[in-house]
Amino acid sequence: MTSSAVKTSWLNRSLNAIERIGNKLPDPAILFALLMFLVWGLSWALSGVTFTDIDPRTGQPFQVKNLLEGAAFADFMAKMVSTFVNFPPLGVVLVAMLGLGVAEYTGFINAGLRSILAVTSKSLLTPVLIAVGILSHVAVDAGYVLVIPLGAVIFYAAGRHPLAGIAAAFAGVSGGFAATLFVPSSLDPLLAGLTQASARLSADPAAASLVINPLNNYYFTTASVVLIVIVGWILTDKFVEPRLQQTKVDGDPEQLPSMEPLNDSERKGLRFALLSMLVAAAVLVAAVWPENSAWRSGTGELTAASAPLMQSIVGLIFVFFLLPGIVYGYVSGKVKTHRDVVQGMSKAMSGMGYYIVMAFFCAQFIFAFGQSNLGALLAIKGANYLQEMAFPMALNLVGLVLLTGLVNLVIGSASAKWALIGAILVPMLMQLGVSPDLTQAAYRVGDSSTNIITPLMPYFPLIVVFCQKYVKSTGIGTLVALMLPYSITLLVCWTAFLILFWMLGIPLGIGASYQYPAIP
Repeated sequence: MTSSAVKTSWLNRSLNAIERIGNKLPDPAILFALLMFLVWGLSWALSGVTFTDIDPRTGQPFQVKNLLEGAAFADFMAKMVSTFVNFPPLGVVLVAMLGLGVAEYTGFINAGLRSILAVTSKSLLTPVLIAVGILSHVAVDAGYVLVIPLGAVIFYAAGRHPLAGIAAAFAGVSGGFAATLFVPSSLDPLLAGLTQASARLSADPAAASLVINPLNNYYFTTASVVLIVIVGWILTDKFVEPRLQQTKVDGDPEQLPSMEPLNDSERKGLRFALLSMLVAAAVLVAAVWPENSAWRSGTGELTAASAPLMQSIVGLIFVFFLLPGIVYGYVSGKVKTHRDVVQGMSKAMSGMGYYIVMAFFCAQFIFAFGQSNLGALLAIKGANYLQEMAFPMALNLVGLVLLTGLVNLVIGSASAKWALIGAILVPMLMQLGVSPDLTQAAYRVGDSSTNIITPLMPYFPLIVVFCQKYVKSTGIGTLVALMLPYSITLLVCWTAFLILFWMLGIPLGIGASYQYPAIP
């Protein structure tokens, strides 16, 4: 397909329409504020209505609480600060980013990714590049600005089409955003916190104390790596790259980047940093191994939600990236004093300003939504409707994945999107006996699969710029056409993979279940 054909294709016209509509939506922070005002208005309008649906918490018909009534509004204002600071995802994301920020600032993550790609044979270039893209999730957005341009560099250096390298890396970094390779990403505790907040909106009294393990999808997201690598490998080598042979590389040769090998100080720093991680891991294993370990729960379990080990996941992410980041910085010479370490943390926090603003409005919206009783009412009515329709559970999961994928085309932020639709979907499906863990897993599949075809994804324009270094005529339509095969294939295969997990009863993650209430 030529560039001009892409520009006039129905797909490009459709995506342009989606882009125009999406650009007219308010910023996610303001969207949460508007939704909060909507909840206030609905709570006032419906407060005098008596519903026939029975509230299982009271045994009485549902009653919507008027949030604009004097006492309710005063309570909302009095709790505004505590609602924000106690918002589950806020603290976990900031703490995790402190450690990850140091590891990225000192160059540890950069050096690790470059070293992996530098020793990869040409025959395994595609799968390793996709796997490295998935691994980059531990550094949140580092993959977009590091792995994707490196993918073009190493493909070009190997005599292959650079856009194929960008496509493969983009598929791993963004298309496989829900997957986790070896270690959990900061997205795991973030989504788990939002899922927990949404689950506590359920009408079931027991849900008020429900705790969601940050690793509740870990087994599924780890196993998904194999699926994503295989799908991406086949599509890149058998379909995408052959199609690109008609696309001429016309970038300025003098401006094309090259992948520089690690120098001696970087290699030495990387060795010592990895050694520090191994030592830390050995110390942790030795600490948790004894049956009377303080890291275990009162019953001696390590993976129970009450176990200090499970409650320390975010702290461990912090330590396991802070330590090697510091070691790498000092050994390689990138860090001279402790002030450089603090600078790395400060830089990471400075990039979280927008997230903090969004989290404030999101927390207030979720609090108001829960206080109004609208969430529980919607959950009961939705569950009753689904029970009457008697859809097979597999069809419900497919519907959830597709819904998420469509919403993702206009709302790029994974956390903002889950905060919006999770507050309704999680408690609604809990009424049908579906665990929050399974609902969250289905959400992650839909969210990741369409990341790579939405121009509203914040890094999408950046990927277009990367492509233009090699093919000057690259536009949004070109990139969408390039990534569409990955998106559709991942959506189908990954959904089938989740249903297979569910049918076989393979655990989704630590402390997770498929049913609600969980069966011991």
